[in-house]
Amino acid sequence: MRRLRQPLPGAQPRLRFEIPPEYIHTEDQATDSDESGRQFGRPGPRMSMQHPLYVGFMGTVGVGLALLVYWIGSNTTQLLLWIVAALFIALGLEPVVGWLENRKVPRPAGILVSVTVLIGAVAGFFATLIPTIVQQVTQIVEQAPTWVRDFIDSDFFRSLDDQFGVRDRINEELDKFVNNPEAMGGIFGGVVGFGSTLANGLFGTLIVLVLSLYFLGALPAMKKWGYRLAPRSRRARVEALSEEITRSVGNYVIGQACVALLNATFAFIVMTIVGVPFALLLAFVVALLAFIPLVGGMIAGIVVVVISLTAGWQTAAAYGVCYFAYLQFEAYFISPRIMQKAVAVPGAVAVISVIAGGSLLGVLGALIAIPTAAAILLLVKEIYIARQDKH
Repeated sequence: MRRLRQPLPGAQPRLRFEIPPEYIHTEDQATDSDESGRQFGRPGPRMSMQHPLYVGFMGTVGVGLALLVYWIGSNTTQLLLWIVAALFIALGLEPVVGWLENRKVPRPAGILVSVTVLIGAVAGFFATLIPTIVQQVTQIVEQAPTWVRDFIDSDFFRSLDDQFGVRDRINEELDKFVNNPEAMGGIFGGVVGFGSTLANGLFGTLIVLVLSLYFLGALPAMKKWGYRLAPRSRRARVEALSEEITRSVGNYVIGQACVALLNATFAFIVMTIVGVPFALLLAFVVALLAFIPLVGGMIAGIVVVVISLTAGWQTAAAYGVCYFAYLQFEAYFISPRIMQKAVAVPGAVAVISVIAGGSLLGVLGALIAIPTAAAILLLVKEIYIARQDKH
């Protein structure tokens, strides 16, 4: 063991990008530097900022930099979304790692435990879910011809066919579609496009997972670097505001995950009791939609109620009453207790931010909309309103 602890011959320490130490410049140091620099002569006066050459050159440089940033952002949109998603996950796991650190667990071990538990939970969930999804989707495909045949033989379709000739019109369109080579080529291209989209999704998931691991490990150093960018006189205030924002975001992610899990569990139990078809598949859909704050649960309930109509209006009514009653219980009893350490955003601002985030970035934008709105409100309250109150 003593020999194992000794460094290998010729081994060098790993290079690390460290934060430079803080230097407090005094007047004596400034005087010494001026004296040492006199051998090259004193520096001349700076060019006036009102000089036409200075204004024109700096204006051109500013426009060029703005165009460069726009070009980089427009060509790396997917990468930026991956970075935002990874940072969001890292902030969500940070409270867990901090809790483990408070229990005397080293940070690397805490990160390893947190990521391992997360990956294990997701893998176990999908390992249990995928066979059932495949089975239920196969049942849907097998029952689809029967549903179509029953609809065609129904009195409603026959009356439409007698009045508008729907059957002949459908046959004509099918013949045109089959005999059109461009349409068949479009189907093949759609299959290829689906395959490439699936491959990109798997690759993006891997990238987000690796980035989340790196962000989680380097989060304290990243915070220190960010705080050092602020002036030393305002560094303490910047650090306090940033810590409050990151803490709120982390608690929000964990709280929303717990709320979505409870929502999906209750929905699965009710669907199993009242006899809604494809209960496990729909519970997975409910869990995904419940991650979207405010509107996600409502959308999930409507989707499941519509699908429940295939089993009868009594089944749909029973599920709808139970699920929407649970949404009210969740809003007044579950969410306030889970989210008491997370963000606090007014209802109107939350709805507007979710809609705006979903329009800009899709599901990811809807997920990060409320933490972003909370951060903006905190900054406005602590910076702008506090400054206005002094005037």
